[in-house]
Amino acid sequence: MSTQTQKTWIDSAKDFLDIRAITMLFFGFSAGLPLLLIFSSLSLWLREAGVDRSTVTFFSWAALPYSFKFVWSPLVDKLPIPILSKAMGRRRSWLLVSQLLIILAIVLMAFIDPASSNRNLTFMALAAVLLGFSSATQDIGIDAFRIESAQSELQAILASTYVAGYRIAMIVAGAGSLFIAESFGSTSESYSHSAWMNAYLIMAACMLIGVFTTLIRPEPKVKVKTYNHSNRAYAIFFFLVLIVASCFASTFYFCGSLAETYTNLLAPIVHNKVLAEFIIGFIRFFLSIGVAAIVAFGIKKTALVNTDLLEEGYIDPIKNFFERYGRSLAILLLAVVGLYRISDIVLGVISNVFYGDMGFSKTQIASAVKTYGVLMSILGGFIGGILTTKLGVIRMLWWGALLSAATNLLFMVMAKTGNDPFMLYTVVSADNLAAGFASAAFVAFLSSLTDISFTAIQYAIFTSLMTLFPKILGGYSGSIVDSIGYQWFFAFTTILGIPVLYLVHLCGKKFSIQEKRSK
Repeated sequence: MSTQTQKTWIDSAKDFLDIRAITMLFFGFSAGLPLLLIFSSLSLWLREAGVDRSTVTFFSWAALPYSFKFVWSPLVDKLPIPILSKAMGRRRSWLLVSQLLIILAIVLMAFIDPASSNRNLTFMALAAVLLGFSSATQDIGIDAFRIESAQSELQAILASTYVAGYRIAMIVAGAGSLFIAESFGSTSESYSHSAWMNAYLIMAACMLIGVFTTLIRPEPKVKVKTYNHSNRAYAIFFFLVLIVASCFASTFYFCGSLAETYTNLLAPIVHNKVLAEFIIGFIRFFLSIGVAAIVAFGIKKTALVNTDLLEEGYIDPIKNFFERYGRSLAILLLAVVGLYRISDIVLGVISNVFYGDMGFSKTQIASAVKTYGVLMSILGGFIGGILTTKLGVIRMLWWGALLSAATNLLFMVMAKTGNDPFMLYTVVSADNLAAGFASAAFVAFLSSLTDISFTAIQYAIFTSLMTLFPKILGGYSGSIVDSIGYQWFFAFTTILGIPVLYLVHLCGKKFSIQEKRSK
């Protein structure tokens, strides 16, 4: 009988008091804090400062490092930081550097007044990009630290406490920063830079929680394969990879107007503008990948890049994954990773717009979604963590997928009932409980797929794949709603979850969670 089945419910609950679980609570807080300081809080600050809406939306590009963090994950995984890595270990040294950069970026943003000049807006954008880059780097380090800290059976608990800390930080950075700024006298009618400066400086101070955690906790004790390359070789490699990523982003961005033109030409042919947008959007995306691939192939043919680094950084982790599971099972597992969150991500893109269209005020939405909803997701994460530890990852993965899809049906009911506060809290409760429940099982599942020799690299690839297709499809959610209405849209998102249930069912037959520790 396995350790998992021998554990009692009380034993499973006691795992939350494990020092490693508590550590991930604080690291989760450190990871969640920067996100809203780039998105919603910064957007509101810029709007109060009189920045036009179209310019504000460009600041969302500051979060692009989250989507491309797999690009430099090999460096975080293998490159030692002079002096620090020897003194603290490779995980803690990268965590400390990224956390200090996060604090620096937030402080820089605090002292910039976006209302004073366009030049200051440029500096604000650069500081926001630094925040996004350093925060994404911290995520790579924290994910690797978590996976290397405990065996597979404890990963669900660590995931639950990490998600709880992440959600708490989102309340602090979201509602907390807005409350502080308003308390110091900045409103939509009366803008005050000093008020926002104080809010962001307090947020920078809150990041010290992550710094102290990094300094206090020991480095995970795992044996990994080491590589002997010069720092110069790593630096050149990173620079060249950055060029490839920039080619992808630039191609995708500058093809925007061309994509709009071809969408208008295709729409009358297919008699459906949403379908036309979807087709052209995919062509645009894969064209961008093609350009990046051509540039990467050209660089590989030159003497600029160290081919050993290329193989160790990207080819070996992928090769390792397929060798461990075999081609058919590996493809099945990747399909689960890429599609598991499709139902809730596609819906989540437009959920706040839906609440507004139902006639709920910003205050009602903030209270229900940003505060109460976050607390429900934390509760769901704790429940999911205990059940995953007790009953197993695959079983809870299936139930999480079912609940995530099924709760979308409540949105259909709400679309019919309209402005009903009781229904709003019912929907938010069910949706966030299901999301927290599913997240605990899914993070444990992703952790189990990684090999300890390629922890940071493989997990970064998984998390990028996790949101790739759902985000692409989610970008068309507004157009889909315009075409078929909210009720049918929510039915569509529910149906999207059905193939996921089948894929998880197949995984249950062919895959079992095993320890991934180097001997």
